[in-house]
Amino acid sequence: MGFNSLPEAVTVDAKPYAFTFPPRHTALLTIDMQRDFLLPKGFGDIQGGDLTAVQASIEPTKQLLDLFRSAGMHVFHTREGHVPDLSDCPSSKLVRQAACPDNKQHGLVIGDKGDMGRLLVRGEYGHDFVDELQPVPGEVVIDKPGKGAFWNTRLMERLKARGITHLVVSGVTTGAWPRSSAVSRRQSVKPTIEASNAFLLTPLDKHQKPSQNSTILWALGGLWIPSRTIFDRPKIDCGRLRGGITEATAGYNSAFKTSSLDMIHWSQGLFGFVSGLQPLADALSPYLSSGSAPGGTPPQTPPLWDGNLDISALAAAYRSGLSPVTVVDALYGTIEAYKEVDPAVWIYLAPKDIILAAAKELMTRFPDKEKLPPLYGVPFSVKDSIDIAGVSTTTACPPLAYIPSKSAAVYEKVIEQGALFIGKTNLDQLATGLSGCRSPYGIPRSVYNKDYISGGSSSGNAVSVGAGLVSFSLATDTAGSGRVPAALNGVVGYKPTRGTVSFQGVTPACLSLDCCSFISRNVEDARKVWEACEGYDPNDRYSKSTPPTLRHVNSLGSQAKSFNFGIPPPEALAVCAPVYRSMFNDAVKTLQSIGGNLIYVDWTPFEKAGKLLYDGTFVSERLAGLPDGWMESNKDHLHPVIRELFEGVVNRNSTAVQAYRDLQAKALYTRQAEEIFDLGPSGITVLLVPSTPTHWTVSEVLGDPITKNSALGEFTHFGNVLDLAGISVPAGTYPVSKLAKAPSYADQTPVLGSTPDADSGNESGEEEGGKLPFGVTLLGGSRTDAEVLEVARRFEGAVKAKGKKKGV
Repeated sequence: MGFNSLPEAVTVDAKPYAFTFPPRHTALLTIDMQRDFLLPKGFGDIQGGDLTAVQASIEPTKQLLDLFRSAGMHVFHTREGHVPDLSDCPSSKLVRQAACPDNKQHGLVIGDKGDMGRLLVRGEYGHDFVDELQPVPGEVVIDKPGKGAFWNTRLMERLKARGITHLVVSGVTTGAWPRSSAVSRRQSVKPTIEASNAFLLTPLDKHQKPSQNSTILWALGGLWIPSRTIFDRPKIDCGRLRGGITEATAGYNSAFKTSSLDMIHWSQGLFGFVSGLQPLADALSPYLSSGSAPGGTPPQTPPLWDGNLDISALAAAYRSGLSPVTVVDALYGTIEAYKEVDPAVWIYLAPKDIILAAAKELMTRFPDKEKLPPLYGVPFSVKDSIDIAGVSTTTACPPLAYIPSKSAAVYEKVIEQGALFIGKTNLDQLATGLSGCRSPYGIPRSVYNKDYISGGSSSGNAVSVGAGLVSFSLATDTAGSGRVPAALNGVVGYKPTRGTVSFQGVTPACLSLDCCSFISRNVEDARKVWEACEGYDPNDRYSKSTPPTLRHVNSLGSQAKSFNFGIPPPEALAVCAPVYRSMFNDAVKTLQSIGGNLIYVDWTPFEKAGKLLYDGTFVSERLAGLPDGWMESNKDHLHPVIRELFEGVVNRNSTAVQAYRDLQAKALYTRQAEEIFDLGPSGITVLLVPSTPTHWTVSEVLGDPITKNSALGEFTHFGNVLDLAGISVPAGTYPVSKLAKAPSYADQTPVLGSTPDADSGNESGEEEGGKLPFGVTLLGGSRTDAEVLEVARRFEGAVKAKGKKKGV
């Protein structure tokens, strides 16, 4: 039970008619349940507000929080307040009382000293939430400077990042945050709900692009549900609904409540829908976690671990009483056994007793199983170019090894969310390569077949996830280092938009093009790790501080499922092995089956940007990451292939003029790509490409290390040059014999015509030599990570459903 058991849709009675919403894409948003608004001597009380009604909302809102937490659904909280110097506070809010003729109410304004600290100032006691409604680890807190929840905040960005299309909203007060949000978006189709101590279920739908003077909350339409419902524990008593809408909505001025609710569902739900809490509770109660229902009793006997390393599965098991010590103990047995299969996965494996101690410390730190952080007890590995304090960082180049005193920001973030570090993984030396065959610590092999490459440069990362040694891995991606090995090991490799995850504390390959990446068992796990890690970091010179211009969310009607996508032209796909071309055709059909509309795109900017990375001057940046003079005195310590590459770069004698021309070309191709990913009818949401054109054997790569390696990046090199977001997703398997029989590149034909082995990607049963994985990458424009992840999630689900149907 819990989140994974939630149905695709739930319908509840409402005004003006029954409303349907998807629980897995619905979040609870509690608005401004702060001491300053709810307690005596707070800002609301000073304003002359009647606290009776708003205080009555605390207990129902707590019940609502319990309901959502029990179902494993997302929860967001907002707080209204300002930075201590009030630089984000409009003057109109400061002079409102003073500007009123004959004001006799009070003279205190925002920032003045009150009984609970400075009024509506962040960090003060009164600014925080009341004790009963404190957030638990993993819930998002949005600090907002205005009454509207979306104005000048990252709320919409955070909602989209989690795949949220519908909201349940509760909060105070009727006359403030909802009304101010609604008024600013009158031109939109689906606005919001107004009320206090109540909550709203609403789709994020059909709003215009936001501006600094508008709020997307007006674009929310849906179901307004009063929260003044009392239900028994542990069982929800359907007969205990009190008072319905009238008694359940309240603010400081009771006269506002009726007109506010009537406005919401007026004109066939112009702004939303109105209902009661009990229908929602009745609809969700069958899907609550058995050990975590409101007031429920946890299991007395800790469950056995089934070995499932999916983050959601571990979260459910931990809530049911599983100990992370049990997981660590079992996992190290698997890790030791896999060393016999592939001894080249790890450069550093943390001692078992240290990780057992860390697991026990987690249990002490988070004793309440209902308040565990999102990555609690989740084991992960780290590419050995990412710093961990006290552990050597080698980047697979021993002469450059050092022991950092500070951990990388991305590592610190997952540790903060409860993840368990297992070890540092092997990689192509200096993160230079896509084959996985360029390390002095050995050559990791594909988890599917030891004769075939793992891919790189994040080779050990992908193998550690694909072999079931960890749940996820922190990696990097410059030219495809997170996507290529993921595809060749049948796992997910997600490269966020550069600058959205801090690169501070990571040894660079090409610093201006590098980014962190995440390798995981499925798309949802990649999203969860990204949620924990994304955010602006002033210590990262390439971190993006400017919020993106967000696309609206189509949550209703046919547009909710439809999108445009493009693919490379036949001549570009001709480099793929025949079985890859066949399976790519299947992937195109799968994307069309979930609502994708295939349209023509100009391949020119992608092709030219890809060539810039290694055929141009950008490759010189790999030398810029080395200490001055290091290459001349240490080249004999480099892997032979890396030395050959670097010496080739030196011998080019690239000039500043050439470098500037390449930078100008990069800007041109980036602008052309932006137009291709435009929101208009001729633009695309995602570009679908094969993650690699083929899968080489280790012996093939060792025989021709540079050419074979370069070929692997045919569809990945342009990703960071054009500032795209991309995710490699498994798209089936094929018999090894199909690849072994493939002709040379020169004999291959375009993809969209008649191709050999057209059904090879969907065969079931065992074949001589086993099977190999095939992966595709979905790429989106800069800062469209949420859209890319959502299409990838749906694609992944369709591939899995297809496999189950065929018995694969």
